[in-house]
Amino acid sequence: MVDKKQVQRNLSQLQRIKTWQLIILLILASFVAATFLRLNNIGMVERREAVYAADIAGDDKITQGRLYDLQRYVSAHMNTNMGKGAFLMAAYNRDKQSLMLIAQASSGPNGNIYKKAQDVCAPQYSNWSPAYVECTIGELAKYPAGSSLNSTVNVSPDLYLHVYTSPLWSPDFAGWSVLVCVVILIMIIIRLTGVIILKILLRKHYKSI
Repeated sequence: MVDKKQVQRNLSQLQRIKTWQLIILLILASFVAATFLRLNNIGMVERREAVYAADIAGDDKITQGRLYDLQRYVSAHMNTNMGKGAFLMAAYNRDKQSLMLIAQASSGPNGNIYKKAQDVCAPQYSNWSPAYVECTIGELAKYPAGSSLNSTVNVSPDLYLHVYTSPLWSPDFAGWSVLVCVVILIMIIIRLTGVIILKILLRKHYKSI
C-alpha cells in the first residue's frame, strides 16, 4: 500500500509543471502546425495550377508530367485534399472539337445532320464552348441517325478528371508538428487526471493518517 508521503510526493512532482505552461506550449505548437499545414495546401494548389497551364498549352507529355508531380506531392503530404479534383477542361474541349470535325464529314439519308446542327447552334454560342457542344448534341438527337453521331461526339468528362488522395498523417514538418500538439495535449490530460486522482486519494483514504 502506498503511504501518504508517497502520494504527496507524486502530487508535488505533477504540480511542478504548471498546466498554463503546457497550454502555452500547445498554443505555440498549434500555430506552427497550422502554418505547415497551410504550406502543404499551397504546394498542392501550385502544382494543380501547373497542370492547368500545361493543359491549356496543349502539350500532353508535359501535362502528364505535371499530373505525376501533383499525384506524388498529394500522396506524400497531409492536408492536400483536392476537393473536386483537377479537370483538364482544355483537353476535353480539344477532343470534343476533333470528334465533331470527324462527325462533320459524315452524312446519311438526312444529309449532313452535323452541318444542320451547326447551323442552328453556331449563331447562338461560341464555337467549341460547352454550351455549343450541348446544343449540337441536342440537335443531333432529333435525327434518326443522330444517335450514332451523338455517341461519337459525347466524350465522358470523367476521363479528364484526376483526383488524388492525401494521407491522414505524413512524416513531414506538418505531420511532426501535429504529433507534437497531440503529445502536449495528452500531457495536459494526464497531468490534470493525475492531480485529481491523487487529491481524491489523499482526501478519502488518508484522513486518519
